[in-house]
Amino acid sequence: MAILGKCPVGKSKLKALVVDDSAFMRILISDLLNADPEIEVIGVAKNGEEAVAKTKSLSPDVITMDVEMPKMNGIDAVKQIMKEKETPVIMVSGITKKNADVTLEALANGAFDFVTKPSGTLSLDIEKVRDELIAKLKAACASTGKINRSRVRTSIPIQFYNHADTKPAEPGRISRKVVVIGSSTGGPKSLDEIFSALPDAIPAGMLLVQHMPPYFTRSLAERLDSHSGVHVKEAGDGDRITDGFALVAPGDYHMTVNSRKVHMNKNQKVNAVRPSVDVTMQTVAKTYGSNVVGVILTGMGKDGAVGMKAIKDNGGKTIACDEKTSIIFGMPKEAIKLGCIDKVVPLHAIAGEILKSIV
Repeated sequence: MAILGKCPVGKSKLKALVVDDSAFMRILISDLLNADPEIEVIGVAKNGEEAVAKTKSLSPDVITMDVEMPKMNGIDAVKQIMKEKETPVIMVSGITKKNADVTLEALANGAFDFVTKPSGTLSLDIEKVRDELIAKLKAACASTGKINRSRVRTSIPIQFYNHADTKPAEPGRISRKVVVIGSSTGGPKSLDEIFSALPDAIPAGMLLVQHMPPYFTRSLAERLDSHSGVHVKEAGDGDRITDGFALVAPGDYHMTVNSRKVHMNKNQKVNAVRPSVDVTMQTVAKTYGSNVVGVILTGMGKDGAVGMKAIKDNGGKTIACDEKTSIIFGMPKEAIKLGCIDKVVPLHAIAGEILKSIV
């Protein structure tokens, strides 16, 4: 795998700092990373204070960061590192609601992405997430400089408020139009940018598929809800699709659409993920036809490309985030390659494009 951007190529290796309060986990993670020929662990730290100090002294290319640690926890360490010596960070978190909340806070403060420990704080089976962790470390390093790029927030077009169709007949009206958004690595921060720019009067229902495990999708929904005029919640089986509301596919469940409602299942993973963007988009396209707006955002892999094509083939409108403002351009790039994208725009313009597409 070629390493781009700041990451070394050729004979040099990606330099990693491993941060965890468990000595055993530090050894396991270090051994896991050192086994990759393109990575070298150049240091370890047992808490956030040591992580900040060693980031300054060792200048790693990338950091794995535990969430819960003594003296200084992972989120405070991320904040300090981004302030003093901006470096890509992958959070390594347990699957709990508390850790999900803290991890998403860390992402909002500059961390690149996260990987969940398979069996809690002391995960002897950390090898299960080896491929995911290494892929995200390399992606983080390749994307250096894109994580914290400041962006100009989009303003809501005046004509949106004046258009007859934008006046909701009543709160929670059954939606005639649907906006479905797919995202993965880098998604939480990008979604926050979009949702904070959307008004509560949006005349469409919204469906969101973000690649995340259980607990994390609920934390994401709560976070977006607190920052947006749109009401955001983790979807439940049988929830109706209504104007001004966004439903987030729950972790480890595919979300499908039928009879203006969402339904959950644990069918086989698609594109190695569950929830899958393709699964949701394809069923939305069948149900709503030309009344769909599909949006594909940052992420590794190709999930969502087939779904976006289904939306386009059924008469819907499609929007992709451009390469410059996608933390990882994989998912938008794959959709663009299929020739099914109407608009390729920077992240700060996506909210405006959504609004123009549904009037």
